[in-house]
Amino acid sequence: MTQEEKIALLEDMLELDNGTLNPEIELSSIDEYDSMAKLSLIVLMDEECNKKLTGEQIREFKTIQDILNFMG
Repeated sequence: MTQEEKIALLEDMLELDNGTLNPEIELSSIDEYDSMAKLSLIVLMDEECNKKLTGEQIREFKTIQDILNFMG
């Protein structure tokens, strides 16, 4: 999966327009990145990347790049 495809998955999950996100964006600046989005992120990682994501790992994410790095 390319970085662009990963970002598109995140944009879809957050219900953002395509091209809204880039790796440098701070998660704290995204209004849609709330507790429900974090639960959706856990599901997304399981279904799309076959990876288990914990709440502790989510708290360590600061930027979109951190999520992309976890996705592999």
